Amino acid sequence: MNASNHVRIVEVGPRDGLQNEKAMLAAAVKIELIDRLSATGLATIEATSFVSPKWVPQLADAAEVFLGIRKAPGVVYPVLVPNLQGYERAREVGATEVAVFTAASEAFNRKNINASIDESIERFVPVMERARADGVAVRGYVSTVLGCPYQGEVAVADVVRVARRLHELGCHEISLGDTIGVGTPAKARDMLRAVASEVPMSALAVHFHDTYGQALANILSCLEEGVRVVDSAVSGTGGCPYAKGATGNVASEDVVYMLHGMGMTTGVDLDRLVETGAWLAGQLGKDTASRVTRARTAV
Repeated sequence: MNASNHVRIVEVGPRDGLQNEKAMLAAAVKIELIDRLSATGLATIEATSFVSPKWVPQLADAAEVFLGIRKAPGVVYPVLVPNLQGYERAREVGATEVAVFTAASEAFNRKNINASIDESIERFVPVMERARADGVAVRGYVSTVLGCPYQGEVAVADVVRVARRLHELGCHEISLGDTIGVGTPAKARDMLRAVASEVPMSALAVHFHDTYGQALANILSCLEEGVRVVDSAVSGTGGCPYAKGATGNVASEDVVYMLHGMGMTTGVDLDRLVETGAWLAGQLGKDTASRVTRARTAV
């Protein structure tokens, strides 16, 4: 059990959240979103993705957005890159941390990036080599750790193998993602325990979607195992373009509210985060935001 009382929130709304929202926000709105998030005390804000605009048109303005945001002192702004070309585009605008992604499910990888798990990891090797030479930190994402929309159950051994491989390649942190939100607390705990037997807990993060309303419970079970990094998205935005039916990420406001209620620290100003969540819901034309945002703004 990790005795630390502090949890680092990795805010993924500007990337993982917006990439699957139907509303196409202008670059200026995305820049304002990230600047608002920077003012909440968040230490890590995933800013955008340098993937092909053909596949993710919502983030076609990645370079403009990254160049336009105010880089707050002490805040890291990682960006997602699919390959060396994406890495080079990210470096051209000054990115100092990147993220790469694969899945624990062969079927999901085939549908998502038209490659096997091993082939997808091989694409990362030149990225890792360049990043090491450039002094750029690399985060790794493992999707479908608790289930796949195409193959169903995903073997825990596959999750462990992929996470271990990314860590061996040099990813400083591995985010374990329940892409379709089918996990339950016991399954989440068992999966995390298995991965932590091969990868240090200090190098692990959890990333839950809230399809069945289990995300907060899953996070709690993983906190009890010692994880201290949690991915979330302001206003509960997101989903997955390759996982039909998957709902948004767990809302950052709800996660911070729970953590603070447990006596844990995040460094995040909840009131400012709630304001940002309500503002973003308005920009997206949504009637609802996170549970906490709805409660705080109901009066």
